[in-house]
Amino acid sequence: MNPKLRDVAEHAGVSVRTVSNVVNGFRYVAPATRERVQASIDALGYRPNLAARTLRRGRTGLIALVIPEIDSPYFAELAARTVRVAEARGLTVLIDQTDGDAEREKQLLHGQRSQLVDGVLFSPWAVAPAELAARTDPVPLVLLGEHDGTGGVDHVAIDNVAAAREATAHLLASGRRRVAALGIQPRSLNATARQRLTGYRQALADAGLAETPELEIAVRRLHRADGHAAMLTLLDLPEPPDAVFCFTDELALGALRAAADRGVTVPGELALAGFDDIEDGRYSVPALTTVSPDKDRIAELALDRLTQPAAEPRSIVAPHRLVVRGTS
Repeated sequence: MNPKLRDVAEHAGVSVRTVSNVVNGFRYVAPATRERVQASIDALGYRPNLAARTLRRGRTGLIALVIPEIDSPYFAELAARTVRVAEARGLTVLIDQTDGDAEREKQLLHGQRSQLVDGVLFSPWAVAPAELAARTDPVPLVLLGEHDGTGGVDHVAIDNVAAAREATAHLLASGRRRVAALGIQPRSLNATARQRLTGYRQALADAGLAETPELEIAVRRLHRADGHAAMLTLLDLPEPPDAVFCFTDELALGALRAAADRGVTVPGELALAGFDDIEDGRYSVPALTTVSPDKDRIAELALDRLTQPAAEPRSIVAPHRLVVRGTS
């Protein structure tokens, strides 16, 4: 026989209302009480009746997380954190992969999952700002990551300009003067790359250095292979860079391998910095200097906006930090 809320309440020594608050993710429950209730839930094997809860509350308890690439380390880590934060609030996460395909993103943006979920966390790569502005689906939506021109939509992201500026300034502070930017995406509607380029250029200006077009390298994708190929292009220049700021850690890991293939020492002849603080970068040789977005806080802030929407949409800045390791 399946245990009921009352059984959990008796086991934990609390009221049925308190158990209900924990199960439904109510925030204002004392941590010690929440832990005691969760321990009783685990001990008894209690599982909420989702069908009954949906009928009673008009909600499914499901949210959608729409990301471009599940196999991208950054998005995989962000998804894992989102699932953990959602579970603590009594929510279940459905994950959709778009591959950055514009038509797929439009379908999900305009309600393909609306009957199934209570809200959507959406990281778009291909939809235009006008498409976002034209959305009429009433299901709450929160954008993850930077996207220009998204007024009227809740939005959670780190300050990409400031983060890129810090990473580039760090490379310059080590005495490097030919610092390349690797990761420009001229065909992408996602503003992240443009904002990281802006931060890179600001750091150069702060140091009194002019922009050098041959050191600003575009890539088709943000994968290791793209970073490897782009780094080889930079190393073939008559005057190669002495440092590279990569717009993702995957690009940086590919660049690190290209340097090794050419016998270029890191950080002796070439300093490297990435972005995302994926786990792989902590175990590369040397370990990768990177910008670390607070993925846990991004998940928390996004779910706050999704489950407690305010009258006016907001853009919320999540924390980040520069993590200096062996490549610089």
